[in-house]
Amino acid sequence: MRRFVALNFLVALIMPALAADNADKSEVKEALKELQEFIGNWKGTGSPDKPRPSPRDPIWNENIRWCWRFQGDDAWLAMNVKDGKLFKSAELRYLPKKKLYQLTAISRDDKKLVFEGKIQGEFLKLERVNPDTKATEQITMNTAAEGDRFIYRFAHKNEGTTLWRKDYLIACTREGVSLGRVDKKNECIVSGGLGTIAVSYKGETYYVCCSGCADAFKENPEKYINEYKAKKAGKKKN
Repeated sequence: MRRFVALNFLVALIMPALAADNADKSEVKEALKELQEFIGNWKGTGSPDKPRPSPRDPIWNENIRWCWRFQGDDAWLAMNVKDGKLFKSAELRYLPKKKLYQLTAISRDDKKLVFEGKIQGEFLKLERVNPDTKATEQITMNTAAEGDRFIYRFAHKNEGTTLWRKDYLIACTREGVSLGRVDKKNECIVSGGLGTIAVSYKGETYYVCCSGCADAFKENPEKYINEYKAKKAGKKKN
């Protein structure tokens, strides 16, 4: 009898924790889907962020790739940068307990920089305090032109001031847009975003939005196909 009571007590402790954990994982994926338009390959140009550039201002090319990453039930967005002036790579996660997005970036000199923030209107705004200069640094990211443009800015304000100083602007165009627009009827079977890559299973063709989703689909295709069909069936009933 005592063992039975103890078992019930353990179940009573574990079940709410599991339910909360599942709710957190669902919230993470939904929050990251708000940034689905980031996913893809981008060709960009960087320059100082000012209204009247000078001929002497540095200008550089920067290629960016955003994709989903999955590990078990965990999900995040990964950014890889080629020839970037500021960053080599970054991981973007959602922290459900804080209700904040967290960007962990690797700088050109291999330093780890952690920014946190929220979506404000059409912009994702993330900030950190530089431990060396005590300045607050800000990254602002957004898409434009119906998702065919990706822009991010870097700015800072010195300790004890309220004035933001604009530093850099990187403006990108989605790769392949100039060659013809992608059929936006194709939906990623994993993330629900714009499907641009065809994958096959048992003679059927589906679409995914990035290499991360392609890997997830290949690991467990029936899971995502069943979820996709259930979602479609639910939409028809509504």
